[in-house]
Amino acid sequence: QVQLVESGGGLVQAGGSLRISCVASGRAFSTYGMGWFRQAPGKERELITGISAGGTPTYYADSVKGRFTISRDDAKKLVYLQMNSLTPEDTAVYYCAAAPAGWSISSSFAYEHWGQGTQVTVSS
Repeated sequence: QVQLVESGGGLVQAGGSLRISCVASGRAFSTYGMGWFRQAPGKERELITGISAGGTPTYYADSVKGRFTISRDDAKKLVYLQMNSLTPEDTAVYYCAAAPAGWSISSSFAYEHWGQGTQVTVSS
């Protein structure tokens, strides 16, 4: 079992950057694939990026490819999401999630453990 807590959300202007973090507790963090989801008001939650155990491969949804970067630090049990060139369409609650070993990080169904979310708001 792994517990996840996100932090670093906030208000940023369009075109700006923000890095959000997710700290894990529990055992065997390094064996989990990790991902970031987001949910905008009135929309379904969507998987935007994932990173495998060991750091490769990674997955990015088309909506964030080239702008967002996922990374992990297994020694600190941290996962980061660096977000650049933000637009108001990126406004959402961002959730960290963990997928057990053997599941594809590009499948939203793989993720079993969730954080509480952190709000990211991009102003125009």
